[in-house]
Order: sequence, then structure tokens, then C-alpha cells
Amino acid sequence: MTAAQYIKTACMEKGFSILNLNLRFGLAADGANSWPFRAKAYPPLFDAYPSDFYTFQEANGFQVDFLRRLLPQYGVIGERRPAPDFWQSNVIFHHRRWRCISHDYFFLSETPDIPSKFDKSQWPRQCTMGVYQCNGHSLAVINTHFDFDPEIQRRSAELISRRLRSWIRPGPAVLAGDFNTEPGSSAYEVFSSNQAGFRNVFRPPYAGTHHGFSGNTTGGTIDWILYRGHLTAAGAAVIVEKFNGIYPSDHFPLRADFEWI
Repeated sequence: MTAAQYIKTACMEKGFSILNLNLRFGLAADGANSWPFRAKAYPPLFDAYPSDFYTFQEANGFQVDFLRRLLPQYGVIGERRPAPDFWQSNVIFHHRRWRCISHDYFFLSETPDIPSKFDKSQWPRQCTMGVYQCNGHSLAVINTHFDFDPEIQRRSAELISRRLRSWIRPGPAVLAGDFNTEPGSSAYEVFSSNQAGFRNVFRPPYAGTHHGFSGNTTGGTIDWILYRGHLTAAGAAVIVEKFNGIYPSDHFPLRADFEWI
């Protein structure tokens, strides 16, 4: 089945798919794993795992431009242009069969609508949200990247939950990203509370998702795909293989398939 055939089937019949990945900052001095070498891993990754949605963190502008060329049938939200050279966006690529009817982009801070960060946050972190429609179905997709301090992670989760409640009515939603913390943390508990209502596509024992280009599957489970609403997780995988002889990132991609219920 070709990528185009897969997307048509997923969108128009039973459900949809999503692939999440922290790209790894494209300007990082990673030697043989630097972005110019890793870029060759993405065409076979997308061929092997065609998806309705791709959620990427740590995306420099030139990385987004590269991905746009690889995914010509996809739209993208979450870019900040113009931006500083070292800026990293959280972008959502959506197949154009999914129509983006509204989107939101904000900072994880006390002043989310202007470029800013929480006092204890090392970097200005952001969140991107989109609401999409396809064949009578409506879906919210949220992509974010948390900082390192546990208190800031919890406050970031609370901010996203509030923003989501004020922005759209309750319904099917998928939340993906690099949370820099494990399931069971205070931030995770915010999302899995009855008020937020998110569930994890994976079940314990959780596989590691950050491997530092080692391929080791026992690292931290810091990348998640959560979901809520009238959806069921039909399948999920941590993608641990190399593509064209190299890992796409220092994180493993996560892939999930969902069905409507």
C-alpha cells in the first residue's frame, strides 16, 4: 500500500494515525549524528510509517523547510517566522485531507501570548494546537515540549489543560510531545486526571524513548502520545530501527493508530 493509499484509507474509513518525534536541534554539534547526516533517514522513515499527522519538536526553520519538501501533500502549523537562528518550533504536519479549521500557538509561561518563559524554565517552551476535520470527523491535535523542572512541568500541563478547555469543547483529542518527564510524574497526573481525561497509548512497562543516538531502549520514557474522547488506540509502537544506516534523532519516533468509536 502506498503512502497516499494509506492516508486515504485512514482518513475516510476507520480512523487516523500519528507519528511523534523530537527532531533534535538541527544546529547541534553531534558529529556523525549531526542533522546533515541524519536528514537521509527521513524519506525511508516516512515511507515505512505514513501518517495522517506528524508532530515534531525542536524544529529549526531549515528542518521544517526540509520536511515540507518531503511532505508536499501536507500542511503545517506551529512555525514562528521570522525567528532567531536558534529558535525551535513545535510543528504539526497534517495531510491535506484533514482541513485545519482553527489553530492556537502559545508559550508555556505566565504570559502565554507573548514570547516568554516561566522563571525556572531553561528555554522558552511552546505549545501548538490544531483542530482538524475530515469526512465528518473533528479532531484536536496538540504538540508540546516541556522544560526540565518538575514544578514547571506541572504548571505547563495545567496551562495546556486550561487553554484546551477554553479553546474547544470536549471531544476527540491527541496530545503528543517531549515532556522531559516519565509517566506517573505530577505533569502526567494533570493530563490523566478526570478533568483532563487523557489516556496513554502505551501500557506499562514503558519502553525508553530517549537514547542519545545509542539505540538503547532502557532510557527515559519522556516522549508520550496521549488521547481522549471517542477514540480507541488500535496500535502503538516505539520505532527503534535505523533508516539508511542512521537514527533519525536522539529520540525514538512514536507511532500510534486510532479508530473512532
